[in-house]
Amino acid sequence: MRRFRRTKRTAGALAAAGVLLAGCGLTSGSPMVDNVVPGSVGKGLPLKGADITVASKEFTEQLILGAMMGIAFKAAGADVLDRTGIQGSIGARAAIENGDADAMYEYTGSAWITYLGNSHPIADPQKQWQAVHDADLKNGITWLPMSQLNNTYALATNPANEKKFGAKTLSDVAALSKSNPSAVTLCVESEFANRADGLPGMEKAYGMKIPASNITQMDTGIVYTQVEKGACTFGEVYTTDGRIQAMNLTVMEDDRNFFPNYNAAPEINSKALKKYPQMAKVIEPITAKLNNTVAQSLNAKVDVDGQDPHDVALDWLVKEGFVKKGD
Repeated sequence: MRRFRRTKRTAGALAAAGVLLAGCGLTSGSPMVDNVVPGSVGKGLPLKGADITVASKEFTEQLILGAMMGIAFKAAGADVLDRTGIQGSIGARAAIENGDADAMYEYTGSAWITYLGNSHPIADPQKQWQAVHDADLKNGITWLPMSQLNNTYALATNPANEKKFGAKTLSDVAALSKSNPSAVTLCVESEFANRADGLPGMEKAYGMKIPASNITQMDTGIVYTQVEKGACTFGEVYTTDGRIQAMNLTVMEDDRNFFPNYNAAPEINSKALKKYPQMAKVIEPITAKLNNTVAQSLNAKVDVDGQDPHDVALDWLVKEGFVKKGD
């Protein structure tokens, strides 16, 4: 599981995270040394003289997003300390909240459910962002406008099974489970198999009941390969995973909007934002360009092609014209 999604947060856990930050890579940051200059962002060097620490969690997508943020700030004139790759969501969150780091991309669902302790997600993505934004102000954190990148749960199938069964939505999967129960076999992670916002909740929301004998639990990476070769008709995936594109899998539409929204948005320490308000203007157009198609493509460059996340982020920023490489 790449994101920490437990539904309750305790003060003790966050206090412990603060103590353990040194063990999460937070003290091992290094200056970003990219030779970049403004493209469409950072003109006039609005962050010249600023000292900004950028953080992220440790998985591929987060490393890419953290690099994007840091490179953009660097192009705008800031001296950037790279502390991306903090192990675990709690450690990364504590870094922003405590002011040990200034900015990172975070997910609205993670904040609403994990950090803010709510049990029920808000179905409308923008309303969930607004609720997180409003609630987190008291924690000294400011959320900037969100992206369309929504890294949430989904079920996916391979081209042969899509053609064979014609399923396009989770409602189609539910109907298939009733008309042809043996056709619906699932490969899932153990956590997804037992979470209220995972398989049990999905079955309840869509009125499906899949026999235990049709469900196989396994590690995340194996799910994708098993679905690709048709060992399972459907598999649990993350909607921005690069292997979806690489393996030509089709994601079932969550037509009843059951799964929580995990839209990525910049999460900024409020004191840092007050000190360097131009951070918001610099990062906003980059956030606006992010969506699931972009994320899948960039994640695949790392997880499938073996490229470095920082290089992937830099190449994309240059390709999109946000920054330019210096002479």
